[in-house]
Amino acid sequence: MPAQITHLSKSIKYALTSAAAASLAVSLNVSAQEEEPAAEETGPVEKIAIVGTRSAPRSVGDSAVPLDIIGAEEFAAQGSTDMMSMMSTVVPSFNVNDQPINDASTLVRPANLRGLASDHTLVLVNGKRRHRSAVITFLGGSLSDGAQGPDISNIPAAALKQVEVLRDGAAAQYGSDAIAGVINFALKDDADGGMIEARWGETMEGDGDTLQVAGNIGLPLTDDGFANFSMEYREADPTSRSVQRDDAAALAAAGNPDIENPAQIWGTPEIKYDFKLVGNFGLDLGNDNEAYMFTNWAEREVEGGFYYRNPHTRGGVYDGGIEPADLNGDGEIDEGEGHQLLLVGDITGDMSGNCPNDIRVGDNVLDNPRYIDEVANNPNCWAFNEMFPGGFTPRFGGVVTDASIVMGTKGYTESEWFYDISIGMGYSQIEYKIKNTLNPSLGPDTPTEFAPGTASQLDKNFNLDVSKEFSFDSLYEPLAFAAGIEYRRETFKQEAGDPASFAVGPLAFNPATGTSQGFGIGSNGFPGIKPEAAGEWSRGNWAGYVDVEAYLTENLMIGAAARYEDFTDFGSTFNGKLSARLQMTDTFAIRGAVSTGFKAPTVGQSNVINVTTAFVGTQLQDQALLPPTNPIAALKGGEPLEPEDSVAYSFGLVGEFENGLYLTIDYFNVEVTDRLSRTSAIPLTQDDIDSLLAQGIRDATSFSSVVYFTNDFDTTTQGIDVVMNYSNEVFGGDMKYSLAYNWTDTTVDDFNPDNINLAKVEMLEDNLPAHRATYTMNWSKEDFRALMRLNYFGDYYEDHVDAGGGLDIYPGAELTVDMEVGYFITDDFQIAGGAKNLFDNEPDLNPFAGVVGSKYPTTSPMGINGGFYYIRGVYTF
Repeated sequence: MPAQITHLSKSIKYALTSAAAASLAVSLNVSAQEEEPAAEETGPVEKIAIVGTRSAPRSVGDSAVPLDIIGAEEFAAQGSTDMMSMMSTVVPSFNVNDQPINDASTLVRPANLRGLASDHTLVLVNGKRRHRSAVITFLGGSLSDGAQGPDISNIPAAALKQVEVLRDGAAAQYGSDAIAGVINFALKDDADGGMIEARWGETMEGDGDTLQVAGNIGLPLTDDGFANFSMEYREADPTSRSVQRDDAAALAAAGNPDIENPAQIWGTPEIKYDFKLVGNFGLDLGNDNEAYMFTNWAEREVEGGFYYRNPHTRGGVYDGGIEPADLNGDGEIDEGEGHQLLLVGDITGDMSGNCPNDIRVGDNVLDNPRYIDEVANNPNCWAFNEMFPGGFTPRFGGVVTDASIVMGTKGYTESEWFYDISIGMGYSQIEYKIKNTLNPSLGPDTPTEFAPGTASQLDKNFNLDVSKEFSFDSLYEPLAFAAGIEYRRETFKQEAGDPASFAVGPLAFNPATGTSQGFGIGSNGFPGIKPEAAGEWSRGNWAGYVDVEAYLTENLMIGAAARYEDFTDFGSTFNGKLSARLQMTDTFAIRGAVSTGFKAPTVGQSNVINVTTAFVGTQLQDQALLPPTNPIAALKGGEPLEPEDSVAYSFGLVGEFENGLYLTIDYFNVEVTDRLSRTSAIPLTQDDIDSLLAQGIRDATSFSSVVYFTNDFDTTTQGIDVVMNYSNEVFGGDMKYSLAYNWTDTTVDDFNPDNINLAKVEMLEDNLPAHRATYTMNWSKEDFRALMRLNYFGDYYEDHVDAGGGLDIYPGAELTVDMEVGYFITDDFQIAGGAKNLFDNEPDLNPFAGVVGSKYPTTSPMGINGGFYYIRGVYTF
């Protein structure tokens, strides 16, 4: 080990740790995603990571666990404009797909690291825990159903110095949620200079126009500090990759003139505005002490589509039931046969209208003389065909607000103990909105636009961390010791929507008579949060950890960590981790780790009440999401939630060759027991509905089924990560090659078939592609540069629209090409243009496109929009 690395002075250690939280001391590594700064004659500049170890920084490849370091340049040189998509482009084991119609997941998309749920990854900013989003993914493509993770899309790329991705279980080091790994966003800390960037792009279909303006500036904070500010503004038009639904096409062919084409939009939602601000501050207090603070504020408004409501068959709005009939002429009335009837309401108030309940809709009810005479021209009777004759498709969205602040101080004591003490607070709020819909129970008096309520998450954190090196004659280097305590308090809150969004109107259940006219209750598609479902729930937890790392010999390093946590709502947990690295030759080293982990259920998951409209089989269905301790959920098998537990191990090979080639190959295996998910839809009987009504849940007559969160299955996820870097001279310029490959395989080891159907099992196992890879070539010469990236996505499985009803899709593998070229007009001004998915490759066609109108499989890992081209200009100063 080189002496300048082995024996770092106290002043060098302090300078390195001043860029990030000292609770996470530093190590060195490089990944396939790294864009290194310009090399000096003596060699490339090494980047410093603050995750994975608390020992002193070392040379490239010395980490005992897999670690990616992604430079800020990697985020700039691609077509994606949101952080979720940027991460998935440069880290193959990080997956995120479009969420065109998926309730709150449309507002905050769930992302997956190493094939696990979105809240199995711990997110840090400057080494400090990032707060959760208020969004619970009620529908998350099975893998992330019920997850409540952080919203990293609120972090602007302009604010980043680098991103570190620790691909290893780390709950023993960093706490709950770090089952899949840790992602740390390191913010810029320059005291001078800056940049301004403007970019515009659109898809090759001509939609999805996106405008983004970003900037960063570094300022001195007195003579001994910095104040670094970043901002980003973005807006994006929606896209549509839709075909006309079969049922809508049939209605139009039958003469209904009010059918939109397409009736239902599948595409990325409209981003009306997306504004982000970040500030990062540091001040040298002298005597090896520093004060720091970083803060962010972000707000965006998103609006997307929902499912089409057929004007003949949508339950609770148009569907009046089935009139038995022998339609196939076999002399018998079979289940499913019969004439579709129209739902008609009596709006007289005293039920004196004598309204019909036997009008057959036929091919087009608008042409039915009985409908015209007895409903449309009858002031005593009402059908929603009078308001929405062609049916309707709600537009769902909301305003997402996010803010956080962390402040603290760190440095060295006279006895050379390093300390870091900090407090932080993070807040996330979702204000839901829905329009072009109705509250059926209100009849003709219903509004068509609602504010269904608000959800918020407030996290408060306190950290005290200390570390020191101790010398022992028996050790090759001083033993690195770290310890700390943490207190965290989490609060989840639901606030009621506007009264019309949850009102039980006269066309619904009448408690005085015990009867109902059969109309649904609440804003259709996303009923408002009722006052009895509103509330605030909190929990706290204390944690303490110890972490040691030592070189027993020049070539053998071992590390150990242990962490104890105590939660106010489910008790305590203890987790540990062992890691080791052995340098076998000058070229090759082996490394490995084994750890236990856990993820505590959130207070939101334990208490949230929601009504979700989901596609089940071939029909839309209103599902009541109840707390697992609710009497009805308990009757259906619900139990209080428990932590998810994990056992993970990894081992790998690191190769650093004399010609500059860098190679790592790592195998990982993560067993998770008692995994938390949303159950499959459990049908409600009339007795169940009566029991809910007795509890005061007056909209229970609208429910078809119940779902709840449960610890109901176990999985084993294994895989291999391969990372390679190489550089040489090509055509008189510098060429850098990067390859990153990931193979991930998940097996559902055990599950409850009463709650989780086989389609969901297959989604858990195969919805993410087993094989993903990116290969990047980055060439530069003087003022010109060019980048090309190949993206490979393996085949996968999709249970189309989570129906669980036989809509199975098996799309094949795909290859896309990204390209960007740039030119420095002056030393300070650069223009660039490029394309994401240059050749406009599209996913395989959806064989069930006519069912709900989606042209492509909606969970395609490459996205559904095809190619996207863009131009950008960057001015640096």
